[in-house]
Amino acid sequence: MTQPSFDTQAFRTALGTFTTGVTIITAEAEDGTQVGVTANSFNSVSLDPPLVLWSLAKNAMSLPIFTETKHWNVHVLSAEQEPLSGRFASRGEDKFSGLVLDEGITEAPLLHDCTARFQCRTAFAHDGGDHIIFIGEVLAFDQSELPPLVFQSGQYALAARKPWEGVNLSSAEVPIECSYSEDLLGYLLGRAHFQMFNKMQDLLTKQELNDKQFFTLSVLCINDNLTLDEINAHIDYTGRSVTEDEMAQLTGRQLLALESNGDKPRYRMTADGREASLHQIAQAKAIEESLIDNLGAGEVMALKLLLKRAINSTDPGLPDLWSAVSEKQ
Repeated sequence: MTQPSFDTQAFRTALGTFTTGVTIITAEAEDGTQVGVTANSFNSVSLDPPLVLWSLAKNAMSLPIFTETKHWNVHVLSAEQEPLSGRFASRGEDKFSGLVLDEGITEAPLLHDCTARFQCRTAFAHDGGDHIIFIGEVLAFDQSELPPLVFQSGQYALAARKPWEGVNLSSAEVPIECSYSEDLLGYLLGRAHFQMFNKMQDLLTKQELNDKQFFTLSVLCINDNLTLDEINAHIDYTGRSVTEDEMAQLTGRQLLALESNGDKPRYRMTADGREASLHQIAQAKAIEESLIDNLGAGEVMALKLLLKRAINSTDPGLPDLWSAVSEKQ
């Protein structure tokens, strides 16, 4: 019977469907040489005694040090540490250059700002095909509230926790047969926007500003010295446009200054206008912090990423507000 050929690349792809965290394993040789590698092979083995494992390719340059030393540290990376993961996944550079290390219980380098850290002593090392499997006894560990970095299907990902029970906006036991269900994406995006924006209304009422004037100040706070047409181009996605009368109200209140150096008048922020915007930014950040407290930093980070992807995929071609600032600098 002919043995079918084994597709190694397809096998790698299939393994990649298993979502893992991302870790950096570090150690130090007797001569003080520090090594570190990015690995997603980390896993738990036993609670009593506390054992963990990870594996390293036999052709890895750092293998002799990990084989000879008795101590190594496992760092479960946070979502903010993707650049660090890339640094330790590369070859030939001083991976620890510029890094501030924490003091550990052994000589192995200890990175900080991680989701979790495990300081280990080699208990066993086993041959595992083209890898060596290291099983370590955990001597000390710590963790933080930072959301973890995730790896899935060959690329980095963000983890959003799924609640134990489903989330329903309606208390109806049986969903009503209706085209507009609570799972309609447009409804969810719209309701989330208006509910969050509603929390800005008290401040805007105190500032005697309508939503279009708020959008105007927000645009000019980022990219100053624009014409009315340019301002409206940046807020076109709202389906609204600010009028000359509304701009006159802002200049009359000395929140904006009007300059007529070219064919069309341009608007600049005044000191009072920037102060009003700073209060708006502070309120917006307070609303975001409240959402992070309720959902968690990882969920909000994942939400931002998905919203950016949704915006990119539906963008009608709006001008880039931030790149225009870079071009002026």
